[in-house]
Amino acid sequence: MKSVQVLSPREAANLVNDGNTIAVNGFVGSCCPESLSSAIEERFLETQYPRNLTLVFAAGQGNRDGSGTDHFAHKGLVHRVIGGHWNMSPNLGKMAIENEIEAYNFPQGVISHMFRDIAAGKPGTLSCVGLDTFVDPAKGGGKLNEITKEELVEHVEIAGHDMLFFKAFPIDICFIRGTYADECGNIDLTHEVATLDATSLAQAVKNNGGKVIVQVERIVRYGTLDARLVKIPGIYVDAVVVAQPQQHVQCIGHAFDPSLTSQVKALRQQLFAWTLDAKKIIGRRAAMELKEEAVVNLGIGAPEYVAKVADEEGIIDSITLTVESGGVGGMPQGGSQFGASRNPMGILDQAIQFDFYDGGGLDIAFLGLAQADAQGNVNVSKFGSRLSGCGGFINITQNAKRVFFCGTFTASGLITKIIGGHLEIIQEGKEKKFLKRVEQDTFSGPLALSKGRPVIFITERAVFRLESQGIVLTEIAPGMDVERNILPYMEFTPIISKELKEMDECIFRPEPMGLCIK
Repeated sequence: MKSVQVLSPREAANLVNDGNTIAVNGFVGSCCPESLSSAIEERFLETQYPRNLTLVFAAGQGNRDGSGTDHFAHKGLVHRVIGGHWNMSPNLGKMAIENEIEAYNFPQGVISHMFRDIAAGKPGTLSCVGLDTFVDPAKGGGKLNEITKEELVEHVEIAGHDMLFFKAFPIDICFIRGTYADECGNIDLTHEVATLDATSLAQAVKNNGGKVIVQVERIVRYGTLDARLVKIPGIYVDAVVVAQPQQHVQCIGHAFDPSLTSQVKALRQQLFAWTLDAKKIIGRRAAMELKEEAVVNLGIGAPEYVAKVADEEGIIDSITLTVESGGVGGMPQGGSQFGASRNPMGILDQAIQFDFYDGGGLDIAFLGLAQADAQGNVNVSKFGSRLSGCGGFINITQNAKRVFFCGTFTASGLITKIIGGHLEIIQEGKEKKFLKRVEQDTFSGPLALSKGRPVIFITERAVFRLESQGIVLTEIAPGMDVERNILPYMEFTPIISKELKEMDECIFRPEPMGLCIK
């Protein structure tokens, strides 16, 4: 094999031409090729080139601080963006909202599968994921603004099944991050918390005659890498860039942690201060829905407390937690480490994880609750001038066997207190979450009902169930009154169950609940 070309970040950035389609690998604050992305930004700010790029990414990348895909957020640098999750790149999202770029939001798992299908030379990706959501052509086709016109999604019927067809496109350049490259360009990812789409992206670009550029920690002698750990063979790689350490941290804002890559097994830690606040109440009530040996996915925010409660209750080893980035087992992390798991039992490629999710492999999913309406539709992707994107939310919620949406009853300023086993509202949130109609359909209540999927909404003061006749209030917290604390803060009137009951009082006591699952 010939030696791989070793370039500086700026030399690598110079390989990107006007009008190229560039795909970037990464997941929130992990696996981001910062050295390469920042070099593109620096080149553009100095020379105004390259111009009119199409940027593609599956997972959101960055830390809302100008890092990750926000390096591309400049007028003229990009003209189109196809992304799965936008929340970590607020400047890029602002450009989409203000009609400065063409912009699409597709499910994260669909984009991950598209990379694989593009590599295989297929005309596109067939999926049920996104039906009856804003991704469906009947509801916008994933287009995020008025200047975005081209239809990239079609509704088709295959063998009697309604499906969506996501059209393939050639990818000219990809930026990927690895750990070590040998002299011939073989790449391993031993220090990365996830492998994501590294292999599929490299194949997609190579088979299109494009350029695969990989950022690494260092270059080592040929033959010293374990072949079983090489995720990108040198035959795919056009150039390697050795990054400065500050642009190659394992997770943004965190020191390297070998327990996230299963190189060591960390001792179990106390995860957080056990303040009995609204999120812990939600986590406790949600944890009551766990089943022994269940395979589970947790969203960020309030759903993270399900794992923390399970750990406190001593039942964490009775379930298997998974992350859409590919982690199986262990303890999923939050913040800029979201996507990593401490002490994982396995780390799969992202597309393979989504194969399992899309096929219904998840027993239970606990996801965030931003907006819900009277039909059971949920929005977590777009709120006025803020663009979050759907990420893996649609893949997960549409196909999990049981779905629980977890979040506070109101937002922006809610303050609660537990007194004597009863919940008190000290200050009500300014924003209602239960609306007549959500702004965007990230989850379809009617589609879930048609499939017979159980859907539950868990808040700190009430629990609701989606039924054919609408949203049904089934539980209320001790100390709460339906007329005083529930109905005034909803834009629609739920059905009050004839068997309305109090949430279990043990949820509102400071000591562990003694939770057992079967």
